[in-house]
Amino acid sequence: MSKIIAAAAIRGANKILARAEKEYQEALEKWGPKQEIGFPNTGYYLPIIYGMLGLPVQNLGDIKPVLEWCHRLTPPPVKENLNLPYLAPALDAGMGTLFAEEIIEAIRYLKTPDFYLPAEDPKEGKLWLGAADDVILRKRGVEFVDGTAPGFAAIAGAAPNAQVAAKIAQELLEKNLYVFMCAENEGRRFSEQLVEAGVQIGWPTRLVPFGPDISAAVFALGFATRAAMSFGGIKPGDYRKILIYNKDRVFAFVLALGYVSDEWYATAAGAINYGFPVIADTPIPQILPTGICTYEHVVSNIPHSEIVAKCVEVRGLKVTITKVPIPVAYGAAFEGERVRGEDIHLECGGGKTQAVEWLTTREMSEVEDGKIEVIGPEIIDLPAPSRLPLAIVVEVAGRSMQDDFEPILERQIHHLLNYAQGVMHIGQRDIAWVRIARSAVEKGFRLSHLGSILHSKLHSDFGTVFDKVQVKIYTQPEKVKEMTEKARAVYQHRDERLAGMTDESVETFYSCTLCQSFAPSHVCVVTPERPGLCGAYNWLDCKASNEINATGPNQPVIKGEVIDAVYGQWKGVNEFVRKASRGKVEAMDAYGIMRAPMTSCGCFECITAILPLANGVMIVDRDFAGMTPSGMKFTTLAGSVGGGQVTPGFIGHSKFFITSPKYLSAEGGTQRIVWMPKRLKEEIAERMKKRGEALGIPNLLDRIADETVGTSEEEIMPFLAEKKHPAVEMTPMF
Repeated sequence: MSKIIAAAAIRGANKILARAEKEYQEALEKWGPKQEIGFPNTGYYLPIIYGMLGLPVQNLGDIKPVLEWCHRLTPPPVKENLNLPYLAPALDAGMGTLFAEEIIEAIRYLKTPDFYLPAEDPKEGKLWLGAADDVILRKRGVEFVDGTAPGFAAIAGAAPNAQVAAKIAQELLEKNLYVFMCAENEGRRFSEQLVEAGVQIGWPTRLVPFGPDISAAVFALGFATRAAMSFGGIKPGDYRKILIYNKDRVFAFVLALGYVSDEWYATAAGAINYGFPVIADTPIPQILPTGICTYEHVVSNIPHSEIVAKCVEVRGLKVTITKVPIPVAYGAAFEGERVRGEDIHLECGGGKTQAVEWLTTREMSEVEDGKIEVIGPEIIDLPAPSRLPLAIVVEVAGRSMQDDFEPILERQIHHLLNYAQGVMHIGQRDIAWVRIARSAVEKGFRLSHLGSILHSKLHSDFGTVFDKVQVKIYTQPEKVKEMTEKARAVYQHRDERLAGMTDESVETFYSCTLCQSFAPSHVCVVTPERPGLCGAYNWLDCKASNEINATGPNQPVIKGEVIDAVYGQWKGVNEFVRKASRGKVEAMDAYGIMRAPMTSCGCFECITAILPLANGVMIVDRDFAGMTPSGMKFTTLAGSVGGGQVTPGFIGHSKFFITSPKYLSAEGGTQRIVWMPKRLKEEIAERMKKRGEALGIPNLLDRIADETVGTSEEEIMPFLAEKKHPAVEMTPMF
């Protein structure tokens, strides 16, 4: 190892250790040894210390043995006239540096509680996000395990200017990497440069501003340590396995931009312990032999135009990229991007206009592969911001294509369009919502590129299922209306295919985890009598999806032993939900709302909420914009129900589920419904009549109040009494 690097790293380690000791003594004198300390909302304490030493730092008194470890690991500064084997002492000093930096950052949380923002997105005046809590770890960490994110770049310092910073960040994101940022170079910081360049930063966009100082690098390395313990099942204190796990599984590297100080060298030495190499843009000494890292340890003086490619090469990253012919970046890293109001060039759907998406099968002679048509105004024809109705019609043909595959391919539209930078897609079927950013339009993005994405990616991901695909994009109101009516007829036909099947008639349910990018702890369990809450997937759809892609989001869930037949709990289902939610959800009632209802993502068609005074429940769909008897509008309710939360008294679900015999069957079922919007009543009237007849209450729908009766419990109670609604006389829900 280079004597220059080793000497600098050891000098830096001693400086950081001295600072940690000073901070510790001051904190000890002010608060005493019993003062609680740590990173917020985590069961991993100070994760690097906990992972490497097995020591849970819970209060200031727990820091003393850690500082003793730092002294054992950190040798005295290297003397000019003394030659030593530098590798081991420098690596030890690097690990001691990380311990000391965790202590510094933990004391910062104690001294200045509001220094870091406990959120996923920065806000004006609050840029630094600090340590990721366990919610973020579960949400993002799994991506490093399943390959969605092949690794991360830990950037220290700053680029020469904001434009170069934005270009480097863009290249890293195109390879689906996370970018963790800390430290400054000549008063500039990489994260601040991205903000200056108008780049959206935060966890959803994978550009994470951890902190302003080099010590914030421990938030990145701590994340890696926790990933090994959380997803690798490695016990705290088993440092060797944690380091090997990171070398082999978490493909990360340090990207040093600017002058490399002694403290940077020391922190970089700590990162090398993990197998994370250092790539620099300045002419520092290099360490080219392999050993701790997969390939080189330190590579320097790399031009900014080549630095991302060199990082990928040195770390040994295997990045799979399918080139999509559009003028903006494309990849999973952009799925969490939000196009906010001031950034919108074009908005379609979302309650503002009608938007629908429909995939259908045609004869081979009817489909011209790669043909993309825009029928109606294009983006270039519109000022910003504008709104249009939208119908995306995808027509496929192929000898292996089956009608059962249509909804599975159709549901892919959601994330395939979301992967385009500057495009936001939410919802599905006839409740889709699309926003296209001004920045994307300025780069040349057009509505026709939505078709280019779907043609390219559907072929890439599902080419064995069909042979040809063409896309028609309608923006003319009358054509959008026509396509919506055709699509709704198909949706209804799909929903009715399950008629006659019951949950008791099968031994296997299916999962759907497509929406975990937005709600990481949400797990949809689809049964013959309970469709997916988005309304897009029923049991047969999931079965077909699993046939297409055995490792995809629709996995078989063996029911197993019955725990509670009334509420709908099975041992196998609970075990699956617990695992798929990363331990967030322990159990799920398929047929109840009061104990442990199924989680919701945010794509639900409807929300059911209890109404205590009425001894029943209300239902509101996302198209109803008014007040409801719960005292909340749909948007407010969605904020409480969505996000993968278990919220007793509230559930998200599809419209079709309303008339299922299993709808809240544990607590009175359909007879508990006392209010829903008039338009929704009209939409499901035919099915609701059949359900009422089956219950012996043929006029049940007429006994259910709507907004014309009232929008508060007090207003609807006289109506329910007059109509002799069954809920009035049923046993109390509480």
